[in-house]
Amino acid sequence: MSTEAQPPLTPAEIGPGEFYPVVGVGPHPQPWPTDDFYDPELLAGGDRRNVLDHYRYWKVSAIVADLDTKRHKLQIAIENWQHDLNIGSVVRTANAFNVSHVHIVGKRDWNKRGAMVTDKYLHVLHHPTVADFAQWCKENQTPIIGIDNLPISTQLETTALPEKCVLFFGQEGAGMSDEATSVCEKVLAIAQYGSTRSMNASAAGAIAMYAWAMQHLNK
Repeated sequence: MSTEAQPPLTPAEIGPGEFYPVVGVGPHPQPWPTDDFYDPELLAGGDRRNVLDHYRYWKVSAIVADLDTKRHKLQIAIENWQHDLNIGSVVRTANAFNVSHVHIVGKRDWNKRGAMVTDKYLHVLHHPTVADFAQWCKENQTPIIGIDNLPISTQLETTALPEKCVLFFGQEGAGMSDEATSVCEKVLAIAQYGSTRSMNASAAGAIAMYAWAMQHLNK
């Protein structure tokens, strides 16, 4: 195999995809649609956002309003003590499953890089402590289901998940704190078959949300 430096790929060689420099659509052809949910700036300049084609040129507020008509009863919570990059990736997946709420537990400022702006289309709530989060869930009759590979965990794959619940995730590496574990109705682990002790937090989030969806949306 040659070790010589290779020239960078051309746009044609890269092809469309997440890291392709040009995504979305250009300016909307005239005459423009006149519905109120369209954004005049996007119609004029094009829409490069990571949204479904159905929502091209829509105002953010209009997209949120439409999503609100079909939110699922699933909610997501994430501990935020270390500004973990994986939080953003979990939030992005939460958007894909159109969850009703995302809860940030701990520090208010969280690492949004992995969210790719998808948090704008979600209802994100902040709770400064685990106790505050647990009280919110109690008042809103929402059971807390922890997702972590712990000695007390039972298997996600064989557990019936409530339709209305919040899946609670800990930090990358450290996992769920003891306090977080203590407020959970149950803690579930994802089956693993290799040598690693745990998987990436964002990957675990995607698997857990998909498991919930298979029980409640695939009917």
